Amino acid sequence: MNPINEMHVSQPGLLVVDAAAADEATVLAFQEMLADRWATAIAQRTTRDAGQPGVRLRCYLDLRQPAVPPATSAAVVSPVSEDGPR
Repeated sequence: MNPINEMHVSQPGLLVVDAAAADEATVLAFQEMLADRWATAIAQRTTRDAGQPGVRLRCYLDLRQPAVPPATSAAVVSPVSEDGPR
């Protein structure tokens, strides 16, 4: 990966996140989880290093933005009716 640009960490609350995973789907899911919570500059692609296993991704977070609470799966589940079949 390229060196970290000083601008990306010039103030408190700015982060550069380098992630590595076995496959692209996993590292992109990780990035999406970060983006759901914080202001994130999303990477459009992953990279592979010759001779190294897996894929790598770099994204940039701004923790100075208000954090959004993560969505809960309880909101997706329908309530169970007591009138239903048993």
